[in-house]
Amino acid sequence: MRSHRNKTKYTAGGIGRLRVVEDFLPPPANLVRQNNHKKKARIEEGSGNVFADLGLHNPEHELLKARLTLQIHKIVKARGLTQTQAGQLLGIKQPHVSALMRNRVGNFSIGRLIVFLTALGQEVRITVKPTRKPQGEMSVVMR
Repeated sequence: MRSHRNKTKYTAGGIGRLRVVEDFLPPPANLVRQNNHKKKARIEEGSGNVFADLGLHNPEHELLKARLTLQIHKIVKARGLTQTQAGQLLGIKQPHVSALMRNRVGNFSIGRLIVFLTALGQEVRITVKPTRKPQGEMSVVMR
């Protein structure tokens, strides 16, 4: 007998812009199916931060790390660097580059990711300004 399954899918393109939640509960095996049982999809608009939607701790921090990592990935791929070559540029070993390229950045701080970007010839600017909101926000602008 199958159990209840929940699947969450995120659209490619925007991180957390649109979330599709599929709830599927198959009929018990002892019941005869009288009509086609179809999956029902429920669409929920995301907050713009998939990490907040998932309820993770420090979602803005995690989103910032994901965006910095994505930029590093794009640069390495655009230059056609091997993971070994990228590791030499970044000052890390190939297995760490492999983890970085698969967005497994748990061991890398935001500061370290910024150092990687500068090692790849990128200029990184951090702007701090007052906000009218009770709490500020973090964002990344890539050109």
